[in-house]
Amino acid sequence: MARALDLVGERWALLVVRELLLGPKRFTDLRAGLPNLSPDVLSQRLRDLEEAGILRRRMLDPPAASRVYELTDRGHELEPIVLALGRWGSAAPFPSGDAGIGVDASVIALKTLFDPGAAEGLTASYELRLDGQRFNARLADGSLELIRGGADRPDATIETDPGTLAAVLWHGRPLAEAQRSGDLTVEGRRQQVARFVGLFPLPRPAASV
Repeated sequence: MARALDLVGERWALLVVRELLLGPKRFTDLRAGLPNLSPDVLSQRLRDLEEAGILRRRMLDPPAASRVYELTDRGHELEPIVLALGRWGSAAPFPSGDAGIGVDASVIALKTLFDPGAAEGLTASYELRLDGQRFNARLADGSLELIRGGADRPDATIETDPGTLAAVLWHGRPLAEAQRSGDLTVEGRRQQVARFVGLFPLPRPAASV
């Protein structure tokens, strides 16, 4: 544990890893996903994680030709640890005020809180559109696969923003009300969407001391 914390125990380090679990990102993309992290601290964490062999830098092919950061194989081994920490932390009370949640953080939260038992017998494909970014969610045999990119002929499409999605999934906002307000739109099989929103329950709140 001590050796692991030497590598990823610095403040923000695992959140940087979280932001890269779904694929490479530019520095500006990382800043957008971690708005409370200063550029100087982000630069330092990226250097630390690169030196530890957890991420690497590379240049995209032309015409993009921009520098991105991506996890190494060793970095990807941290995914179950990040998900387990997220699941453990989700039992704590939500902070007061609007902390906000980024697009990638929302998608990782779905992976974190997915309940295989609730998905038993469900085989379906969904396209999630969060603030213009598309993700493909595939369910089969009680498992969930979430990848960046559009879905090919999904059973349903859900388009919204991270805050509305979190409100519907975890803060008691009715799905129908979010649709009526226009904050969330659905295409395809509505019963599949109703089933989808029940797949990510919060754990029981942690006992207070």
